[in-house]
Amino acid sequence: MIRFGLLGCGRIAKRHADLLGGNRIDGARLVAVCDSDRARADVIASKFKVSAYDNLDAMLARDDIDAVAVLTPSGLHPQHAIACARAGKHVVVEKPMALRLQDADDMIRACDEAGVKLFVVKQNRFNVPIVKAREALDAGRFGKLVLGTVRVRWCRDQAYYDQDAWRGTWAQDGGVLTNQASHHIDMLEWFFGDVVSVHARSSTALVKIETEDTAVATLKFRSGALGIIEATTAVRPADLEGSLSILGEKGTVEVGGFAMNQIRHWRFVNELPSDKEVIERFSVNPPNVYGFGHQAYYEHVIECLADRGAALVDGLQGRKSLELISALYESIETGQEVPLHFVPRRSRLGIAS
Repeated sequence: MIRFGLLGCGRIAKRHADLLGGNRIDGARLVAVCDSDRARADVIASKFKVSAYDNLDAMLARDDIDAVAVLTPSGLHPQHAIACARAGKHVVVEKPMALRLQDADDMIRACDEAGVKLFVVKQNRFNVPIVKAREALDAGRFGKLVLGTVRVRWCRDQAYYDQDAWRGTWAQDGGVLTNQASHHIDMLEWFFGDVVSVHARSSTALVKIETEDTAVATLKFRSGALGIIEATTAVRPADLEGSLSILGEKGTVEVGGFAMNQIRHWRFVNELPSDKEVIERFSVNPPNVYGFGHQAYYEHVIECLADRGAALVDGLQGRKSLELISALYESIETGQEVPLHFVPRRSRLGIAS
């Protein structure tokens, strides 16, 4: 049994708490929660009858906590993850793992030195349609990849950003590319491989925040394929879609819905008998943009901790996504195409204004 503490009891914590506290993950149990706002911690603690803390050190002092889910603002992930690692706790950290590459490196090093595992939450890799599309990719059914596109068309109004002072800030959050679209950017890189260079533009269209609510970008992959990112939280009045398109010489797949949860197109030059039922069998309809992937993700974490297997999204994989996002911001600031790998010079991500 892996016993978890939750650090941070904001919006995303409800999803994690329902799974761990509701005994929906075999081999996992919630034993404590912590938030600097004690009232927030008390709400979750009372629901699941676990201990509540407003001091991280006090929670980490418990011997009956094996792992901590770090769900605090992105800019605080490094210090919190490092503190958990030094206390001998495995770390599950929400996306993005950090806002600066140096911080990501420090997190990876701290977990290595402490002999604990670092998991970065990328739950969409476990979405049923995504798993099916990845199987087709691994089987070589797409042939030469040509073009990949992700679209994040969601609604986040001013009231959303006003919930917490850290939302939409450079130092603690980043904009739509860092927060809402980070899963989709990871997905594009996971399917198409290493990125050679990026060119991006952004705007802050409908809300008053430091960072962007709308961005577009083009990518060039090492394979020769091209990529497009379209991301916005300026859709009104409600979420529209979160989708991925994969175009190759031998097939095309589009995974849509509002959480990459529905196969909208599935066609291959070399058809298989099973292709006819893929759209019906491998599409699911989650209740919100978080989808159902968190449950499969936690089951994967428990498997890794039980037999010390390799994590699908460890610290190095999380860093890879962050490097791509950092390059996008560097391009926005300079107006230039930015190569990977690079040293950030102008990107404001992770820096207080």
